[in-house]
Amino acid sequence: MLTVRDSITRRDFIRVGSLAGLSLPMMLAAKAAGAEAGRRPLTGKSVVFLMMHGGPSQFETFDPKPDGASNVRSATGQMRTSIPGVTFGGTFPRLARLADRLAIVRSYNSGNGNHDIKPVVSPHSLGSNLGSLYARVAGTLRDTGMPTNVALFPNSVDAAGPGPRANFGNFLSTGALGASYAPFMPGAAGEMQQNMILNVARDRIDDRRSLLAGVDRLRREIDASGAMGAVDRFHEQAFDVILSGVVRAFDLNREPRRVIDHYDTARFERPAQWQHKNNRNNYLAHSRSLGKQMLLARRLVEAGCGFVLVNTEFVWDMHQDGNNLGVAEGMDLVGAPFDHAVAAFIEDLEARGLSERVLLVASGEMGRTPQLQNNGGRNHWGRLTPLLMHGGGIRQGQVIGQSTRDGGQPASEPQGIPNLISSIMHTLFDIGEVRLMPGLPPDVNRVLTESPPIPGLF
Repeated sequence: MLTVRDSITRRDFIRVGSLAGLSLPMMLAAKAAGAEAGRRPLTGKSVVFLMMHGGPSQFETFDPKPDGASNVRSATGQMRTSIPGVTFGGTFPRLARLADRLAIVRSYNSGNGNHDIKPVVSPHSLGSNLGSLYARVAGTLRDTGMPTNVALFPNSVDAAGPGPRANFGNFLSTGALGASYAPFMPGAAGEMQQNMILNVARDRIDDRRSLLAGVDRLRREIDASGAMGAVDRFHEQAFDVILSGVVRAFDLNREPRRVIDHYDTARFERPAQWQHKNNRNNYLAHSRSLGKQMLLARRLVEAGCGFVLVNTEFVWDMHQDGNNLGVAEGMDLVGAPFDHAVAAFIEDLEARGLSERVLLVASGEMGRTPQLQNNGGRNHWGRLTPLLMHGGGIRQGQVIGQSTRDGGQPASEPQGIPNLISSIMHTLFDIGEVRLMPGLPPDVNRVLTESPPIPGLF
């Protein structure tokens, strides 16, 4: 969060001068010129991608196989949903009630059972974060200064929470697109975040505003054409960005207490279950932070952010071993906060009239084996992966595709990561316009336009 302090150093002043007096106004002017030159192929919609990192089980989430063998069907039982004949796992009561507003894909195949960070970053996305592909077309900032591509980890809302882990891949990768398209990470210790902490007293900022205004008036008198007139507008917009709009969007304290409580998932903390596991810190962070991450995601898309990654950190790996819980205990600890936070997010979007312009995608890098282990866990499985979608103009209240009787693979046409990426990009872009967009690298154009979206979504 941006703060204004009482002291200033020469280096700080140079930073403020660069951010507020030159770089940001020039960027705003360039964006305005670009907008006048041609419309970007944007639909005005946003995507929130909730990454269920660790590999969620399809059985204990959206495909419980109630008629399956005892070592196949959901270890948490099943929950009737608002779609006749469709059930979810037993720890999803709120999502079950909202099923008639969801699209569940039961034939989604992520490709392999490896721990990695697909489909957020994969060869299918040119090794770049999906939000970076979006930013390559949409630009990195809105005219308000809002980043178009943001990544939220537990430390974005909880100083004690973990940030992005790197042992399974770099969530912030931009591939060959360039570092300028990397996601913005609130709570991280990067240069961009440091530049948002302005060690300048407010009266000094006002003095600089007056100085710039005087210089610009003098230059306008010299420039008989009046071309410098736009400078005031962009400097004014830059100051407004620094002191108001963007900062407010990242500040959860501006939400009413009742809204924060509506999202809060700390109530689902189960210390007795996780204290003996090596993954205990991630379990704790998941319970404490997921609701707030989803609330911050809503604030960001409402303020104009186009792509928000929400990462749950590594909590869905339910082997029942020294590191992790099994599926029954794990879904009580991990699934219950997920059910609450996602339902709160959907209800909030609908109450605010945002559901048609915000697509929620929730999935992981793989699924889980059809057979329970003897100790109550499930192993890695890449042939079927849970996938939930809501909003963004997709058709609601449906289950797309079917799985085999044992829940191990698609029984209908498989849908893969390219189809999911295409579904996301069809939400964000007018694909026909993207194909004609000048200056877009051919490989980026291909990723955005080549594969068909998941059938039946639109």
